[in-house]
Amino acid sequence: MLQTLVQVSLFCLLAVICVQAEQYFDLPIPGSVIGLAIVLLLLLTKTIPEHRVSLGSAWLIAELLLFFIPPVVSVIKYQSLFENYGVQLMVMLVLGTVFVLVGTGFVVDRVFRFERRMNRQRAQALLASGMED
Repeated sequence: MLQTLVQVSLFCLLAVICVQAEQYFDLPIPGSVIGLAIVLLLLLTKTIPEHRVSLGSAWLIAELLLFFIPPVVSVIKYQSLFENYGVQLMVMLVLGTVFVLVGTGFVVDRVFRFERRMNRQRAQALLASGMED
């Protein structure tokens, strides 16, 4: 439990630092995206092993519903906005969700293809080096 708490705290600290950096340098990229990119680079370069962030990330994903409570409260608070523009908002929400799902599916497909190609190249290199010996 302590390890999970430490990992989540480090994720939160990284998020705060990235948001501050985004505001300070007036970057066009949101701080959260910068933080995700940093974590991705650290994982890809094996600077941080996956097991060092797995508990915290699993907890955050499991508790993701908690992060959707504020938007629900906003819906209740701004009911007149939804009465006047509800259809347009729903269309935009559905289109946005579809674009995100399609984009995510496309990126995941490309990453899996890249990974598969890299694994094939590694296997061929191992076979070739094994035949030379």
